Amino acid sequence: MLRLISSTLPSHGTKLIAPPPNALLTSSQNSQKTPEHQQLIVDAGALSHLVSLLKRQRDVDKDGSDSRAVNSVIRRAADAITNLAHENSSIKTRVRMEGGIPPLVELLEFTDTKVQRAAAGALRTLAFKNDENKNQIVECNALPALILMLRSDAAAIHYEAVGVIGNLVHSSPSIKREVLAAGALQPVIGLLSSCCSESQREAALLLGQFAATDSDCKVHIVQRGAVQPLIEMLQSPDVQLKEMSAFALGRLAQVKKITQFQDTHNQAGIAHNGGLVPLLKLLDSRNGSLQHNAAFSLYGLADNEDNVSDFISVGGVQKLQDGEFTVQATKDCVAKTLKRLEEKIHGRVLNHLLYLMRVAEKAVQRRVALALAHLCSPDDQRAIFINNCGLDLLLGLLGSSSPKQQLDGAIALYRLANKATTLSPVDAAPPSPTPQVYLGEQYVNNATLSDVTFLVEGRRFYAHRICLLASSDAFRAMFDGGYREKDARDIEIPNIRWEVFELMMRFIYTGAVDVTLGIAQDLLRAADQYLLEGLKRLCEYTIAQDITLENISSMYELSEAFHAISLRHRCILFILEQFDKLSDKPRHSQLIHRIIPEIRDYFDKALTKPNQHNSRL
Repeated sequence: MLRLISSTLPSHGTKLIAPPPNALLTSSQNSQKTPEHQQLIVDAGALSHLVSLLKRQRDVDKDGSDSRAVNSVIRRAADAITNLAHENSSIKTRVRMEGGIPPLVELLEFTDTKVQRAAAGALRTLAFKNDENKNQIVECNALPALILMLRSDAAAIHYEAVGVIGNLVHSSPSIKREVLAAGALQPVIGLLSSCCSESQREAALLLGQFAATDSDCKVHIVQRGAVQPLIEMLQSPDVQLKEMSAFALGRLAQVKKITQFQDTHNQAGIAHNGGLVPLLKLLDSRNGSLQHNAAFSLYGLADNEDNVSDFISVGGVQKLQDGEFTVQATKDCVAKTLKRLEEKIHGRVLNHLLYLMRVAEKAVQRRVALALAHLCSPDDQRAIFINNCGLDLLLGLLGSSSPKQQLDGAIALYRLANKATTLSPVDAAPPSPTPQVYLGEQYVNNATLSDVTFLVEGRRFYAHRICLLASSDAFRAMFDGGYREKDARDIEIPNIRWEVFELMMRFIYTGAVDVTLGIAQDLLRAADQYLLEGLKRLCEYTIAQDITLENISSMYELSEAFHAISLRHRCILFILEQFDKLSDKPRHSQLIHRIIPEIRDYFDKALTKPNQHNSRL
């Protein structure tokens, strides 16, 4: 085959009458099928002949005679090299060693655009992940011709040119500097508006590479008009195009501390030109790379204080919180974005958000209230949710007919409650109060010095008035008021079991008692009857540990029946925390509307308690 090709090549100075036989070119063009085919063809000596074909363009008459035939041979030779070197690093190196790069660079200025395109395609393949080839391409002065090709109106030409430059720049800061110095930036930005989506994609990728480490270049890219077309590309139906534009915007939005003043203007410009909403929409993509690039861009935009209010008012916080992210790196990026937003909720940012919460349309007011519930400092909760009516907005969501709004409101209120107090009212067992008169364990049901006896279930329980008088207002009224028990020696207790009464009295005498779940409700009833607040708290704590999805309604009714404030608050927190799971339970809606006034009362007290931190406003 090689002998046949060599014998038919025109000698120096003769005209090429017909193209050489197709055997070599066809075999090379089909060589992508397997690496084995590629290697067999190269080992047979094909590269030297293909390079010779590339060099024949120097010997063609300038009058255009037989130009179509010559052009076809040269183009197919370049295509053959592309196919042979495709994803084969050793063959890429062999092409360089055979002298194939210089003639390919010369062909970038060939008059036939198809030859130009084929030569650029070959150089693009040879430059991919091969530093020696990249360096030689640049040394052969390919950049001026490639940059001219970037400005071509022909999509096939500028697509190959931007691809070559992209591969040259990749992982090579020195070549990137040379490319920029040669004037590539503006024509690459121009390709963002190309009719060819592949050229747009390559241009966006290349701009992201330009912006990776050079802060000055980021500013230049924005100043030269890249932001608007990149944002328009975010809304393309082409997933890869959206992915690359999000990548470029993410690079443009990242800040280096030494140039923070400049770069933060890029962030504001991207948001102001409409980049926020399409980037947030891309978080819904099931494409992991696209989703991550969008999240990375949003992380950069969140670093600018001027973007925070817009971020929140369009629902960005809810989008980040509700998103389903497929890659752990994306989840981490989203968490960092929320943290970054949280750190900026103060000063003029907070003042602007409060202004929006007062005057904006209702949907925006609600988004702001929801975001602030999650992001604001505990120091500012009173100013936001009491003084500026943020609590009303959250309660309005909770009482909405929309299940999604109800859930959002419940989650926000639960988050707000957790930030308002380090512990919920009954998450820790309350300390027992110190009684005014402490007689001790030995006097419980002890006839010694007893001056009053209670009859419980037919049994006598010996007690001491001085201890009872000090324990609660109920006993003080019993013995100091106008009740018949005042002077009675024996007092009948008709509605309390012996076991319960004994525990109640033990608490009065010692200030401590072990409350088990089995007796807690009866003991709560007795403690409420005799106004023993310390004992009630202990009972409420025990009962609260047993709240479940199945018994929450009865638990709430129990808290109401016996004025168990701590238990009621714990029920409220449980309902807010488990709102999603409770939503399909019977009578859920009635329960929610029933507790809304109690929720308001809970937060009014929690956010206005005397030890609440002063607002930073």
